[in-house]
Amino acid sequence: MSTPEFDSRSFLATHIDKTLAFYEPNALDPEGGFFHYFLDDGTVYERSHRHLVSATRFVFNWSMAYHHTGRAHYLDWTRHALAHLQNFRLPSGLYGWTLASGRVQDATAMAYGQAFVLLAHSHAFRVGACSREAVGQAFDQMNAAFFQSDARAYADEITPQGVLIDYRGQNANMHMCEACLTAFEFTGEQRYWDRAVLLIERFAFELAAQSYGLVWEHYRQDWTLDWDYNRDNPGNIFKPWGFQTGHQTEWAKLLMIAWQHQPHGRWLQRAEELHSAAYQHGWDAQHGGLVYGFDPDFKHCDSDKYFWVQAESFAAAWRLWRATGKQAYLDQYTRTWQWSWQHMVDHQYGAWFRILSADGSKLENTKSPAGKTDYHTMGACWDVMQAGGLRD
Repeated sequence: MSTPEFDSRSFLATHIDKTLAFYEPNALDPEGGFFHYFLDDGTVYERSHRHLVSATRFVFNWSMAYHHTGRAHYLDWTRHALAHLQNFRLPSGLYGWTLASGRVQDATAMAYGQAFVLLAHSHAFRVGACSREAVGQAFDQMNAAFFQSDARAYADEITPQGVLIDYRGQNANMHMCEACLTAFEFTGEQRYWDRAVLLIERFAFELAAQSYGLVWEHYRQDWTLDWDYNRDNPGNIFKPWGFQTGHQTEWAKLLMIAWQHQPHGRWLQRAEELHSAAYQHGWDAQHGGLVYGFDPDFKHCDSDKYFWVQAESFAAAWRLWRATGKQAYLDQYTRTWQWSWQHMVDHQYGAWFRILSADGSKLENTKSPAGKTDYHTMGACWDVMQAGGLRD
């Protein structure tokens, strides 16, 4: 298998097309939305169950594909995905977590999910598939339900009975930062920028200062560190224990996106610190690739390799290389792509495998269970293209 030029725009565009081609033949559900469960070969193995995360990420996928290619069916699919998203709406105006046979199954309102609702509407607005008011409504509903001004952060979860639980976490806040940066970029409204900056300062600086300068996942109701939450479950998908390698680099990427708008030196420095720590503690020196998580002693606590960790990390490395010119970041970009190309990219059927063992061997035959639409992998490629500096 030949090694492509990973710093080539044509390579990235072709790779995105091949990833989209994995989903296109089977993903569309004419009765509403898109299917969320795919085997390695693209076969749909569950047709009636839907997840808010996949539903919102399909809006992202198709709107970005339309923006970059101009192919009309992607705009149709953006509208189709956005229309189906409304099936998740609760009487409160928030969005539930899962559907079964078209009806809300789990009415838990997760701040993580509402952040992706804002992201989806922001991208749909850019391509003309929804109104500016719909973007603002998603932001306002998230604020009313979850934002705590005294903590300068979002709470995490409201039960189906309407109770706000005590758990606090960084993951929802990170993705809300992402969504606000996107909403600001596409609408120009200052309030989205202000909120993104507030979250950067709160999580990448203030709270990280309490946890060895890195972003910890879990907090108590008063936003003190909870070192024990999910300690016995480091592989949890949405609330894993440990320092998440990919979340350090994802915050670095967000800092660099903000830096692109306002080049504050301290944002660049913080991005370098988080990113460098991720590669120092998260890179698998024996097998290659970045591990899922490491513990407070900086030892690997989950050595599996997840697709999104590699993707977010090469995107951050590219942005840091573009900003600093430091060869180390370009080397990390190339090295992460090389490992991913060899192990995580499915060269037979397309898209990326979701999870591999430490040595790169397969653990399952479900390419994309609910939650995975290759939003991370295509998004990382699009982000590198947006950052510029590529070969033709």
